[in-house]
Amino acid sequence: MEFKNLIKSLAILLSMAGMSLSAQAQGKVIEIDSPKMTVFLPPAGLENGKALVALPGGGYSHLAVNHEGFHWAPFYNQLGLAYAVLEYSMPKGDHTIPMADVDAAFKIMADSASRWGFHPDSIGIMGSSAGGHLASTMATHPTENCRPAFQILFYPVISMDPGLTHKGSRRGFLGENPSGELETAYSSEKQVNSATPRALMLLSADDKTVVPANSLRYFEALNKAGVPSSLIVYPTGGHGWGYREKFRYHDNVLSEITSWLKSL
Repeated sequence: MEFKNLIKSLAILLSMAGMSLSAQAQGKVIEIDSPKMTVFLPPAGLENGKALVALPGGGYSHLAVNHEGFHWAPFYNQLGLAYAVLEYSMPKGDHTIPMADVDAAFKIMADSASRWGFHPDSIGIMGSSAGGHLASTMATHPTENCRPAFQILFYPVISMDPGLTHKGSRRGFLGENPSGELETAYSSEKQVNSATPRALMLLSADDKTVVPANSLRYFEALNKAGVPSSLIVYPTGGHGWGYREKFRYHDNVLSEITSWLKSL
């Protein structure tokens, strides 16, 4: 086995470590090559009809596939969701590249829904940091294939406004000198309407990497449009905690997500 594939296999095994042995035996892991995606199906009998496509962060320069991707699989599977981690392609200034990957991922999920145990119109999207920007972008720019039923966003980049955005994410997604039209089109807080899916946002007040105003602006826009949304701000923690158990509010995060998903 190639070294790269070995590392990924180990990461997937680690992501399943939180499951009981019986749950591991019943669950199923499916590898998709194009786009590059790993699908974790819940144990037989636990399916709740929902699915979730996760977009790890990394500033549109790399992907934090473990703590913002694979490590969440046991949690969501035990809640009954089919859970997919999409390793989307880096845009390198061409925003259409990762968007096309998400579109293709949603098509695969919808086409496989009956076989994998969920409803094709109950596929949500999850994103962390720059992945949160991509998730909110797809939520505010739905396509025929990709119409997320709900959003879960961790400390997301939302805006491409130079005074608010994460500069590396903006550069990676739109290039060095994007037009004002592109900045507006891909600032998700400016693209919300009543059809935008409901959202849960979780972040820390002391985040210095992606300032909390990103999430605040998005929440305000969703609220103004009448979209049911929740914003949870922890007092400390900084940026990029994902599923890391050392995050002080880790148990709170799991509880909040569980409750919110049950309310859908």
